[in-house]
Amino acid sequence: MPHTQLPDHGAVLAEVREVRRAGVVRLRELRVPALAEISDGLEAAAPGAPHFPAVERLLRLAVSRIGGGTLQEAAEYSLGLAQGTRDWPAADRRKRAAQVYGISVERFRKHHELMVLGEVAEQIVRMAPVGRTVVRDAPVVLFPGTRRAAPRLAPAHRRLRVRSARLTVHVHPADLLRDVDVVVSPSNTYFALPEAYKSSVAASLRRAGALRDAAGGLVEDRIHDELRAWVARHGRPGGPVAPGTVAVTGAGALERQGVRRLYHAAVAVPRAGTNDYDVLPADVTRAVARAFALLGEEAGRHRPPLTSLCLPLLGAGRGGLAPAESLAAVWAAVEAELARGARWDLHFVVRRAERADLIEQLLGAETA
Repeated sequence: MPHTQLPDHGAVLAEVREVRRAGVVRLRELRVPALAEISDGLEAAAPGAPHFPAVERLLRLAVSRIGGGTLQEAAEYSLGLAQGTRDWPAADRRKRAAQVYGISVERFRKHHELMVLGEVAEQIVRMAPVGRTVVRDAPVVLFPGTRRAAPRLAPAHRRLRVRSARLTVHVHPADLLRDVDVVVSPSNTYFALPEAYKSSVAASLRRAGALRDAAGGLVEDRIHDELRAWVARHGRPGGPVAPGTVAVTGAGALERQGVRRLYHAAVAVPRAGTNDYDVLPADVTRAVARAFALLGEEAGRHRPPLTSLCLPLLGAGRGGLAPAESLAAVWAAVEAELARGARWDLHFVVRRAERADLIEQLLGAETA
């Protein structure tokens, strides 16, 4: 029977991690109620039939939907789904998955494994037959005068602690941000902004930063004009910049909301002859690292100094990166910045509550 609510990504991810530790060969012994419920919703199992064959089929289908590449290959080795690996110990499967990325086992464990397993969980959640989305762990509230229940609205801001760092996750469009000094805006390598009427992060920031008259008419497309001036100053009119380049502009009318600077991160490489883009996680990490470097250079030139920076999940829209993959790439640069002792006020902005859940789960965050 279809679910009446969206499965909790965190619960699914926790059970996928259990399978990683045990391997599919020991699925019979595992208690994985979320995976069992989803697989039951996709298959008509006989009453009393064991759940583990259907759960394994669910995992294989989820991994196959990743779409190939290193992410899918690492997922197959991590879970023991690759041919001949069903009975491999967890340590051997992790080692082989790390070799797919050409990195150490320890680095894979700390960074890439969460990204890989998070993407498997994401695919499983997407496959679950659902009716409507409700907020996780929401108390039931009755509408006055009716017997109909409604979920509580998800909070628009979450304050989290990740080890020694504190960060705020904003669950709303980027143009509603307030009192954040610097907002990172995703861009393509031509620094060509999308039309202001579109729904992307860059479009919404362009729209909110435009100066308008009392009737709402456009007076000055401030962010677009400043970005064109930056391109002209740096000798690249009409040509692309290197992926990972970051251009700096003012925030236009967003200054009224306490946003003082925009850092345009060139992470999307247009595919010739198409409307599609390619985004590499390494370019996302490079762009975020560059944004921190620019923040360090600029901070003291402003009064008061710049202290806060907000990041979207770069490349997770039309760039094609899975949200978990984008987060892993962004967080690699964030963690490097924290490791050197930086004390910036960090923010993330996402449109949907389930992506905020993903950030909280993958980072192992606690409520601050």
